[in-house]
Amino acid sequence: MQATAKTTYVRIAPRKVQVVLDLIRRQPANKAMAILKHTPKAACEPLLKLLKSAMANAENNHNMDPERLYVAECNVGQGPTLKRIRPRAQGRANRINKKTSHITLTLREEE
Repeated sequence: MQATAKTTYVRIAPRKVQVVLDLIRRQPANKAMAILKHTPKAACEPLLKLLKSAMANAENNHNMDPERLYVAECNVGQGPTLKRIRPRAQGRANRINKKTSHITLTLREEE
């Protein structure tokens, strides 16, 4: 049995999220929550919210024990890129790409 939570269009680059996901992969859910609370990365805030949502899904929808949950799978994919323009000298313009992420988190119960 597994519980999944997904968030889309998060305004942070996928490679920044991937660094934090590597920290919590295959960790117990309670330990993963502590890691996210004490890691000074921008990606931790949406990931903490996503982990809480996945734990609530496991408890309420699948009747799983929250003490025995662990992060089985977590991955991030790139969403659409917001393209912006920064004015430069002599009438030129530079492109600024603001990347978005789609994040999926799966929790399972320990055997």
